[in-house]
Amino acid sequence: MTGAPHAAAAFVARWVRRLLLGLLGLILLHQAWLFGWVLWWNRVDPDMTHFMEIRLAELQAGNPKARLKKSWVGYDRISAHLKRALIAAEDDLFVRHDGFDWNGIQKALEKNARRGKIVAGGSTISQQLAKNLFLSPQKTPWRKTEEAVITLMIESVWSKRRIFEVYLNVIEWGDGVFGAEAAARHYFGIAAARLDAKQAARLAAMTPNPRFYDRNRAAPALAAKAALILSRMPSARVP
Repeated sequence: MTGAPHAAAAFVARWVRRLLLGLLGLILLHQAWLFGWVLWWNRVDPDMTHFMEIRLAELQAGNPKARLKKSWVGYDRISAHLKRALIAAEDDLFVRHDGFDWNGIQKALEKNARRGKIVAGGSTISQQLAKNLFLSPQKTPWRKTEEAVITLMIESVWSKRRIFEVYLNVIEWGDGVFGAEAAARHYFGIAAARLDAKQAARLAAMTPNPRFYDRNRAAPALAAKAALILSRMPSARVP
C-alpha cells in the first residue's frame, strides 16, 4: 500500500516540473517577442504605443470617432530648448546612466515605504519609454519588473539619442495629445522646432500629469515648476 502514495507524489512532482518548465518557456518566448520589437523600433519609428492604445480606447468609450493628436518628427526637428527642459525635469543623469537612477530608485522606495503603497517609481526616461511602448500605467511590482527588463533591452540596443528621439515623440502631453510636435501645436500653435525656452519649460512641467494640466493651464503649481525647470535648463546635458 505504501507504493501508491509514493507513485502519486512522483506523478504530481513530474507534472509540477512540466508546468514550471512550460511557464518558463512562455516567459522566455514573451521576452523574445518584446526584444524583437525593440530591435525593430531601433530602425523603424513606432506609430502606436501600448499606452496610446489604452488612451485611445478610453477616449473612444465616450466618443467612438475620437482620434489621437500625434505627428512624428525627427530629432533635429525638435527644439533644443525642449530637450534640455525634459532632461532637467525628468532625468538629469540621462546621458550618463545605464537606464536606471539608483539614487532616485532608493528615494522612491523610501517614499513608498512611508506611504505604505507604490506612489513613486524613480523612473528614468528609458524606463518611462519602456512603460509607454509596452506596458500599462498600473503601478505593480510585476509591471516594474517587466519595465526593468525592457529598459535593459532598450539600453543594450539603442543609442541615447534614439531613446530620447522616440521618447520625445510618444510621451503623453494632454488629453489625446502625444509627442512634441502635437504638443507644440496644441498649446502654442507652432512646430516643435520653434519652441522657445519658456514654452519648453512649461511643456516639461506638464509631463507628470499632462491631462490635468491640459484642463488647468493656469494652475499656480504649473507656473512654479516651469520656472524651476527653466533655471535648471542651462546645465542640462542632452544626447
